[in-house]
Amino acid sequence: MKVKAQKTPMKRSGVPRNSINVWSVQCGNCLKWRTIPTQEEYEEIRRKFVEDPFVCSKKSNTSCNDPADMEYDNSRVWVVDKPNLPKTPPGFHRGLVLRKDFSKLDCYYITPNGRKLRAGTEVASFLKENPEYKDLTTSDFSFSVPKVMLDTIPRDVANVEAKVESSGGSK
Repeated sequence: MKVKAQKTPMKRSGVPRNSINVWSVQCGNCLKWRTIPTQEEYEEIRRKFVEDPFVCSKKSNTSCNDPADMEYDNSRVWVVDKPNLPKTPPGFHRGLVLRKDFSKLDCYYITPNGRKLRAGTEVASFLKENPEYKDLTTSDFSFSVPKVMLDTIPRDVANVEAKVESSGGSK
């Protein structure tokens, strides 16, 4: 059973380009995809996914008899998230950005005061410098990134990648 988030490029609107804009989870019983309205709700499901797998009935007014909210296809880029990652601490924002070559995502956290943290060492420094967050530890943050599903990468990007690899060139 997998927890997945869907990715698609965004236009300039204050949301980072290539950020995740739809959160979805696959039902453990019927295997249908259910959209999750917010990143916070998605992270709560992901946080305890192994012990408490998602099923359709956990979504309000939804059952396995209802049609899927969305289908896994190549109309958008999909990424597979790892289960049981910590939920983003209150006041912080966890961001994921897809690289231009679609090779992987990069993870960062925005602190309540607007500082961008890109690694565990930066989190440790921030927590040390800000004693008001003494209840948090570096284990409350995860820079683990979802895996990009290769079968959903746009054909034009996949064709460019294949040509580069077949010619022996580098990316």
